[in-house]
Amino acid sequence: MARARHIPERKCVACGQRVPKRLLTRIVRTPQGEVQADSTGKTSGRGAYLCHSPDCWERGLRKGGLEKSLRLKIASQDLDSLMDFYRAQVVSPSLRED
Repeated sequence: MARARHIPERKCVACGQRVPKRLLTRIVRTPQGEVQADSTGKTSGRGAYLCHSPDCWERGLRKGGLEKSLRLKIASQDLDSLMDFYRAQVVSPSLRED
């Protein structure tokens, strides 16, 4: 009998929901202090995860949930680049599937 494969779960920093890691977007604070989206999930640094929900991205980026998790004040240019990533990588592919 085959054993069930372990599926890693992570918690969204905005809503607190536990979801399989593949369904979340990882935001990482690199050792150099930069904040960027990590599409591979393997970039070194402190990471935090956000759901693909627009409410979670709003809550995480604008209301400080992500800053608290990353233990860093995020610059406005980094916030803008994260929102651009969200619009390009998370929102747009779901629109193409419909």
